[in-house]
Amino acid sequence: MSETTILLSTDYNEGLPGIPLLNFTLPSTLEAGEPPEVRGLERDEVRLMVSYIATNRVVHTRFRHIWDFLESGDVLVINTSGTLNAALPATRSDATLLELHLSTHLPADRWVVEMRAYQDSREKTTRTFNDIYPGETFELPAGASVTFDAPYAPGHAMKRLWLATLNLPIALHDYLDQYGFPIRYSYVKEGWPLSYYQTVFATEMGSAEMPSAGRAFTPELLTRLIAKGIQITPLLLHTGVASTEHDEPVYEEYYRVTESTARLINAAHQARKRVIAVGTTVVRALETVTDARGVTYPGEGWTDILITPRRGILAVNGMLTGLHEPLSTHLAMLETLTGRTHLEITYREALKENYLWHEFGDLHLILP
Repeated sequence: MSETTILLSTDYNEGLPGIPLLNFTLPSTLEAGEPPEVRGLERDEVRLMVSYIATNRVVHTRFRHIWDFLESGDVLVINTSGTLNAALPATRSDATLLELHLSTHLPADRWVVEMRAYQDSREKTTRTFNDIYPGETFELPAGASVTFDAPYAPGHAMKRLWLATLNLPIALHDYLDQYGFPIRYSYVKEGWPLSYYQTVFATEMGSAEMPSAGRAFTPELLTRLIAKGIQITPLLLHTGVASTEHDEPVYEEYYRVTESTARLINAAHQARKRVIAVGTTVVRALETVTDARGVTYPGEGWTDILITPRRGILAVNGMLTGLHEPLSTHLAMLETLTGRTHLEITYREALKENYLWHEFGDLHLILP
């Protein structure tokens, strides 16, 4: 990899005015297009970069050795949301074939959705499709339909996300099991079964895209962590579709934090133990129910919280996460936890060492 490829710079995401974000060139060779199991690896054999905020130390290892870096009393907070077959074939009245992505199931049985157009008929890769008018109805398999009611963000010129109404002949999950398939983007050239998009601790279906930071855990590894005294506690946040626009507002996602999880997190902080979020979704849920003193409460509802250095992070002091694209809002969250210098050091390391990006890629464990 050339030196110019790993140069990092500062730029701005139009949706985060005034907040400089990390920018860099992500080579296509570092975009993981297939599950590690297909590459001859077990789930927990993906690479793991461990970094320490206080010293800027970086260690390179495999995920199955994560237990070497965790201590008795550490708390891992996991997201138990399961991934839906959230993509469906759709047909316009003029017979144009499209692909509907379900994002978020709202109250009153409405949905936030995105329509996609095929850009490669052989690989079935898609791009955003914005040529839609309010009230337009598209056919779905087995006599179902979707009506686009109104743009989700009316002031946004691209109108990528819409409020929509589904008309299904059978119950939602049964319908998606029969006619849907997992959402994938252009870097994933083949369609993979839904099982590749589930974590081992998924218990409640509802995410449009996999909360992928937890993907590498296996039952055996979880057992080993528990035996070492690491505490594992759940919450729920159903993820919507990933944003492909730099200037879109944050949309709401459903979360639930139980009393037992809140109590365990508060006790860990009081005992000066590490609280480690498994994924950015966990941070979003916890920060929604954590007050200015750092006390976490149980709660349930909808969150559109955006974590930036201006806001700060109080609920956790560590994070397990994937590697995020240039200028993404996730990088603002990471910088909030680590500071800019540490973030630059770790991303330069990840690029230099050829770590893999996206949901089937490698992971980064950030410790205080």
